[in-house]
Amino acid sequence: MKTILRTTQGDNGILVIWLSGDDAESKLFLYEKLVEMNINIGDLLNHPEYYGVTDDGSEVKRTDFCMPELHDKCE
Repeated sequence: MKTILRTTQGDNGILVIWLSGDDAESKLFLYEKLVEMNINIGDLLNHPEYYGVTDDGSEVKRTDFCMPELHDKCE
């Protein structure tokens, strides 16, 4: 998984920017595609650090469930 650096809301979807090696890559994920992936769009925009992109850049997945230190913030 590649760590998402930031997200930007667009007319048709969310532009997701992540770090791949030393370079930043980006892809526009359509809203419909994000809904199919069960991604909470508001959460992705407000907390991109909770998400990652698959190595091939085809999917967004929530990754903070694997990071116990983030759960402490909720308590």
